[in-house]
Amino acid sequence: MEFTPVLRSEGLKLLTLRSPRGNLLALFVVTVVFSALAASSDTSAPDFDPLFTALSGVLPGQMAAMAFGTVAVSSEYHGNGIRTSLAAVPRRGRWLGAKLLVVAAPVLAVGLLAALAALLVARSVLGPAASTLTVGEQIRGAVGCGVYFTLIALLAAGLTVLFRSGVATLSVLIPFILIVSFVVGDVVGGVVGYLPDRAGQVVIHQTSMGAPGPWTGLAVTALWAAAALATGAWRLHRRDA
Repeated sequence: MEFTPVLRSEGLKLLTLRSPRGNLLALFVVTVVFSALAASSDTSAPDFDPLFTALSGVLPGQMAAMAFGTVAVSSEYHGNGIRTSLAAVPRRGRWLGAKLLVVAAPVLAVGLLAALAALLVARSVLGPAASTLTVGEQIRGAVGCGVYFTLIALLAAGLTVLFRSGVATLSVLIPFILIVSFVVGDVVGGVVGYLPDRAGQVVIHQTSMGAPGPWTGLAVTALWAAAALATGAWRLHRRDA
């Protein structure tokens, strides 16, 4: 089967599931609402960062992106649906490529829209406190936000292919981001900057201290996602459906 029909088929399968649509909606709403709430807080702190404040909804929003990538893949393993998919598309790499594309494209689109909306709403709330933001910084933050959401969704998708379970994936990723990154990371020190979430979120800060920089940080997150996808692809090819 050619790639285009496979892509169309995967897209239609995803549209029939309520959970992925709900996750995309949650990604948009949570990102915008939490950014607006953060913008209404005290802006007089010495370490106040207007760009990060305006896009701070990324922190809870990433959970929705993670859930989207997980559900999009884990649905294949319910009732051994993966057997039917691979029977229709014996070339597993082609099937996986189509699956990952239908994960990445909607998350990127919704992520960009959410970041733009969050910036507009938060800027109106921040008022003069956002006057130091340049157009370039805002574009970098919005684009980086969309790319970050996409990479997190792909990271989750890769791990779900590896574990063959959405529960296992979320049981690893959620504690890793909420506990390891923020709690253990404060003890470990500089190495925490190279964890997938911390590295990718540098792009939504107006100024970054130390390494990695904004785009380098996204590249680090991309490497984490690529590693998860490569490991998942390896298991997909090695194990019977």
